Amino acid sequence: MLSNYFVYIVTNENKTTLYIGVTNDIQRRLSQHYFDSQNARKSFAGKYNCYHLVYYEGFESIESAILREKELKKWRREKKDNLISSFNPEWEFLNNDVI
Repeated sequence: MLSNYFVYIVTNENKTTLYIGVTNDIQRRLSQHYFDSQNARKSFAGKYNCYHLVYYEGFESIESAILREKELKKWRREKKDNLISSFNPEWEFLNNDVI
């Protein structure tokens, strides 16, 4: 399956805040979150320094990705934590592991 779109979860250094987003270029989006956290701090991710990637899923269509993003955003924190832990048990920062 070729993934053209991604749902991703980023967190801050202490892993206390989560941000869920959707993109078609995950590296570019991570760079934008980092830039905003260091400079403008206008977005939620920038304000809370959420630019460390801990989870992502690939999708063929933007519609599927957006539906999944909306689903995850409705979840309680505990359920999100469990999802991340099942994908990335040590909550390692995966920024350098995605293309």
